[in-house]
Amino acid sequence: MNTPVRPEHSGLPTTVWLASRSPRRLELLQTLGLDVKVFLAQNSPEAEALEAPLENEDPLLYVQRVTQLKLDTAIQAMRSQQLSGLVLAADTTVALHGAILGKPQNATEALQMLQRLSNTTHEVHTAVAGTWLNMNGSTNATKNTVQTSHVEFAILPDHFIQAYIACGEPFDKAGAYGIQGIAGQYVRHISGSHSGIMGLPLFETSELMRHIQTVAQAAKRID
Repeated sequence: MNTPVRPEHSGLPTTVWLASRSPRRLELLQTLGLDVKVFLAQNSPEAEALEAPLENEDPLLYVQRVTQLKLDTAIQAMRSQQLSGLVLAADTTVALHGAILGKPQNATEALQMLQRLSNTTHEVHTAVAGTWLNMNGSTNATKNTVQTSHVEFAILPDHFIQAYIACGEPFDKAGAYGIQGIAGQYVRHISGSHSGIMGLPLFETSELMRHIQTVAQAAKRID
């Protein structure tokens, strides 16, 4: 008889709040056996505005700044609803030669991005931020991490790019592609974290959650 691996077997919390509308991040956390509660402090247009890069902003600094903004926004809204527990926020960006490739707004942008990524290697930065929110509104053990992977694409044929854009998959993804989707067939090599490229690096995120829970529990015992 198989014994299920529960979160407590690996020192993880049983429940976590996810301040993200990404279905991929939700699915990745659920693979760990966590009870994931999605908390959205903003509607889609507001969330998109939060992700706007500053002029000439470094991609690595950008993804960390936006992730912290997402966490802070969620915490503020959760306080007003008297919610508590471990809260996570994350953001992913694709960078090529120091330039940020965000989510394409239309087919022309998607085409340009995919043509730039064809037959080259780019970086995928995923930042994660988390904290423990107490019932009194205070926070413990806020921690941040960022994971960088390198993705090498083979040549993306023009007819594939056109069909890929027509299917609609590129439009909610940084860099206009998802490695777990149809475009994955042209990924020649990755160096880093496959789950990080998808939107949430499981190793780094698990380490972050274990740290937050340990510190929060220690603080509770002292109180």
